[in-house]
Amino acid sequence: MKILVINCGSSSLKYQLIDMDGEKVLCKGLCERIGMESSMITHEANGHKATTPAIFPTHTEAFGEVFKKMTTGEGKVIDSADEIDAIGHRVVHGGEKFKQSCLITPDVIQAIHDLSPLAPLHNPAAILGIEASYKTFGADKPNVAVFDTAFHSTMPPKAYMYAIPYDYYEKYGVRRYGFHGTSHKYVSHRAAEYLAEPIERLKLITCHLGNGSSIAAVDQGRVVDTSMGMTPLAGLMMGTRCGDLDPSCVNYLKYTLNITGHELDEILNKKSGLLGVSGVSSDMRDVETSAKEGNQRAQLALDMLNYQIKKIIGSYIAAMGGVDAIVFTGGIGEHDDESRAKICHHMDWLGIRIDTDKNRDAHKQKKDVVEITAWGARVRTLIIETNEELMIARDTRDVIEEQGQEPAAEDAEA
Repeated sequence: MKILVINCGSSSLKYQLIDMDGEKVLCKGLCERIGMESSMITHEANGHKATTPAIFPTHTEAFGEVFKKMTTGEGKVIDSADEIDAIGHRVVHGGEKFKQSCLITPDVIQAIHDLSPLAPLHNPAAILGIEASYKTFGADKPNVAVFDTAFHSTMPPKAYMYAIPYDYYEKYGVRRYGFHGTSHKYVSHRAAEYLAEPIERLKLITCHLGNGSSIAAVDQGRVVDTSMGMTPLAGLMMGTRCGDLDPSCVNYLKYTLNITGHELDEILNKKSGLLGVSGVSSDMRDVETSAKEGNQRAQLALDMLNYQIKKIIGSYIAAMGGVDAIVFTGGIGEHDDESRAKICHHMDWLGIRIDTDKNRDAHKQKKDVVEITAWGARVRTLIIETNEELMIARDTRDVIEEQGQEPAAEDAEA
């Protein structure tokens, strides 16, 4: 079975074609600047990688060029669309309607649209990708929606409810949902494989750390808490996002600065986090370089982030009554040994201790799982290369194989 995995942004389209027989990536690429001038596509296959200019007025033209790249030239990997068995789409917000991946139907598309106010930058883009897929491959080709929020749907009410009038939850769905679910699901199951234990016996804390960051407490394969909230703005400070904030700050800033809610949203989502505190960059590498050069604000930003991560790990250990392994993933989690060292520093009393040399040299091993646990530590510490595309492909395959009929949105609930 060959699965085409699609991750659409408002002006971008990432893709991978995966042969599920051996889970081999046949090709992958990125369409950029859709709807703008100077559009381009980067396509990688058969050891060949090339970036070429293109004209992408909409996602439909981008999809058409992806298909062309897959079927012609040096990047050819298939002869026709008939070789693609299904298309899996990343959808950020499934709200409470979607607790697992599902076949896409008109009802499902409408439900994704109805949830767009909860993810205005992401859900509309996913719909564009779905509609473009239909135009390129036809409506008969199975399309599957894989939701970022679905893996977190096992959280109990005590973890996902906010202490505001209950009516707002019932009428408007105001609650914690959590995100990066495909990444947390992939690395938690990969950790169980590595540890040679059924996931149902493990207590794991998965740390997806990158430009967007979140942490999840996974107890016996079920998420019991996660750091992001109703939207991806909550939780840890991130590259440009503020993370958790006293709600009164919002009104204070709005009226003090005399700005609109939209303008304030731009500040909290795009001008805060590492960028806002350091004044240097949203990129962890740039901030670390600046801190080493003596920039105190850059050092403060690093200290704040590592401190917040440490606090959440500690709180999740308390929530689960222990932990068997800590997993680091994402751009920062996988590649930043200094950050991992600072996060794990002085956590010996919890059984967490990492080997300095293993941590520093982890990148040299070229493995998808690297263990950096120090000798004698009670808690295992792992670095796992995330693979959200493969997780989407697996879910897509499972939906196609396990469901003989197309479910309506309400039937997609676990």
